[in-house]
Amino acid sequence: MKTICLYFEIHQIIHLKRYRFFDIGTDHYYYDDFENERSISDIAERSYMPALNTLLQMVKDNDKYFKVAFSLSGVGIEQLEMHAPQVLEKLQELNDTGCVEFLAEPYSHGLSSLAKPEAFARDMNKQVQKMVEYFGKKPTVARNSSLIYSDDIGAQIAALGFKGMLTEGAKHVLGWKSPHYVYNCNIAPSLKLLLRDVELSDDISLRFNNPEWPGYPLFADEYINRIARFPEEEQVINIFMELSALGIAQPLSSNILEFIKALPVCAKEKGITFSTPTEICLKTKSVGALDVPDTLSWVDEERDVSCWLGNAMQREAFEKLYSVADRLLIADDPRINQDWDYLQASNNFRFMTTKQSNVGLDRGIYSSPFDAFTNYMNILGDFINRVNALYPEEIDNEQLNSLLTTIRNQGDEIEMKDKEIERLKAKLEKLGVADEPEPAKKAAPKKAAKAAPKAEKAPKKAAKK
Repeated sequence: MKTICLYFEIHQIIHLKRYRFFDIGTDHYYYDDFENERSISDIAERSYMPALNTLLQMVKDNDKYFKVAFSLSGVGIEQLEMHAPQVLEKLQELNDTGCVEFLAEPYSHGLSSLAKPEAFARDMNKQVQKMVEYFGKKPTVARNSSLIYSDDIGAQIAALGFKGMLTEGAKHVLGWKSPHYVYNCNIAPSLKLLLRDVELSDDISLRFNNPEWPGYPLFADEYINRIARFPEEEQVINIFMELSALGIAQPLSSNILEFIKALPVCAKEKGITFSTPTEICLKTKSVGALDVPDTLSWVDEERDVSCWLGNAMQREAFEKLYSVADRLLIADDPRINQDWDYLQASNNFRFMTTKQSNVGLDRGIYSSPFDAFTNYMNILGDFINRVNALYPEEIDNEQLNSLLTTIRNQGDEIEMKDKEIERLKAKLEKLGVADEPEPAKKAAPKKAAKAAPKAEKAPKKAAKK
């Protein structure tokens, strides 16, 4: 029986402000708060809330037959907490239905998987904790920023304990194979891979409202009929996109939500179900390993990482940022760590791209890739100075790690002793013994009184002389 895995990504760009060379050392705040609030509020109103309300209604109307998956970047959650908490409340309401799965992804929505395994593991684990905090369950399936994947990244994800991972069903990787099967990581066979159907996903997220597209207008029954016509053995249909596609990329006036709402009705008529990624990983066997020696993603026609690291400016910024990664992993400064998360976000590097793209790129305040590079490097210069001020470059990472470990151990030891003192005090109180015996308090004045007469004899001796 065919099943559809419908997944939406929620991420919000952190907009950097105009930061000049002369601001380095004097201004340590890098963000355009007005634009951040404006943009997230706009997306929440025009896309997130209408889309989530529709998806919730779909679950209720179809008696839990309809299922859907989401992932949220940590930096995106922080923006929602500040400017659009109603989105998180709606996601929690969806979570309560039992028909929604939340996946793990890098907290920063960054490129740490291409830099250092330790930084990537920290990024993933931090977001997992956030998912548990909001939705009460630890994710078992992961996805990387923009579905970035390679054999090495898959091995890292498997080592973190995940059962499955989403990635792109790119033609240059699949060759003659179909994305409608479950595969496994070439290096870590226990990690199952769910591959995005590029055409079906982009028909909704990119082409739905394009009158020049041959498939326009797209109707739900035609869409489901295409899925039903796939060979019987092709049973897993993965449709992955950003949630902002519903309302932003494809405006609400295009009836995109009416299309989405009709999908489960039409699918049920064809005997097609909906499943979450974990359900597919548990129920469906892998048909074989997928060999992905080079990194792929879901961006641009090349489906690689060239939109982030394709030119010398991007690579220089990337290398400079991650040159302090080891020190940041050791450090435990909340403000520094937050800036680190925000500066890792992949859009900072995307703004520097010189590639032509079929999908329009809004560079925001930047007039050119070089302008984006200059602004980011000014900010990065100040950030690295702050890191070095906390932990001077003269102290190498090994020494710094040893020093901070000693400090933490001492802190843990003090905390344990404090707890032991409190425990003993409680025990004494239970036995009815006072902290300081009463006789000892009375003895002190008597000793002082005896000492006084001796002090008075000294002047008499002096008088005789």
